[in-house]
Amino acid sequence: MTTNKRKTIYSALLVTGILLSVYAVAGAFRVFSDKLPDNYLRDTTFLNRTYRIPDTVFFAGEIMPLDNFDTRESLEREVLTSAYRHSSTMLIIKRAYRYLPVIEKILKENGIPDDFKYLVAAESEYTNVISPAGATGFWQIMKETGREEGMEINDVVDERYSLEKSTQFACRYFRKSYEKYGNWTLAAASYNGGRSAVDEQIQIQKKTNYYDLLLADETARYIFRAAAYKLIIEDPSRFGFDINEDELYKPLRYYEVDVDTAVSDFSVFAERFGTNYKLLKFLNPWLRKPYLTPKTGKVYKIKIPEEGMRNADSREL
Repeated sequence: MTTNKRKTIYSALLVTGILLSVYAVAGAFRVFSDKLPDNYLRDTTFLNRTYRIPDTVFFAGEIMPLDNFDTRESLEREVLTSAYRHSSTMLIIKRAYRYLPVIEKILKENGIPDDFKYLVAAESEYTNVISPAGATGFWQIMKETGREEGMEINDVVDERYSLEKSTQFACRYFRKSYEKYGNWTLAAASYNGGRSAVDEQIQIQKKTNYYDLLLADETARYIFRAAAYKLIIEDPSRFGFDINEDELYKPLRYYEVDVDTAVSDFSVFAERFGTNYKLLKFLNPWLRKPYLTPKTGKVYKIKIPEEGMRNADSREL
């Protein structure tokens, strides 16, 4: 038999084998799927679908001009991106239930629109992360910027990790930006892009409306990303997330103690209050060392878990 004939036979056998394998897998899947609930395939991503955005969407009390094709497509991009980042977006929804009550209260006290709580999802996904550039915490604050606003940031204490302190910082920024630009959308955008960058583009383009400005990609997507998270967090099932209320991360119960003197060992400190160092750090991530050397005259509020806080069945407020 010639070499060419052997190659032809081998190729034919290989193709036949592949076809038989595909047929076998398809047959097995049909048998498997017949045993699944009727709605299984409809509720999974085997059948991808688009998600229709509402005809009218508000962000911070200001209507998004969805009649503009570019505005609508920009929002749709973020909705689809978020809806199909399955595990990440599901975790954002779960965490939101725990942390939004804290953020909402501070925003309200400072007269900042409630929708700004969704900026945190765009910034950090409701976690204390550190960006490659060094921006830190829920609100992604740079070290020098935080210090300029009076935050204590050093090796022992870093208030950027405090949800309350960092939200207060963000509120001060938003208020100053609103006073400068006269609208909340541009005030929010300036938090991401910086006021100087926004000012430069306003000067170049002679426009003062966020939706009419060509901005750096991250800032151009910022408001739309926050608006997409707003839509998804407020109505998860509409965007394919089937989460029961008891699966959300509940707010944690704690009380606070005032500390104005040095703490040499937080493990011993925690034990005095019937808890451990791990939980103490979880509630107080701004404590960066296992000890505290306080500033003169400053009082630190340290959160202590209430009895039973760690029990998954007793976390309701």
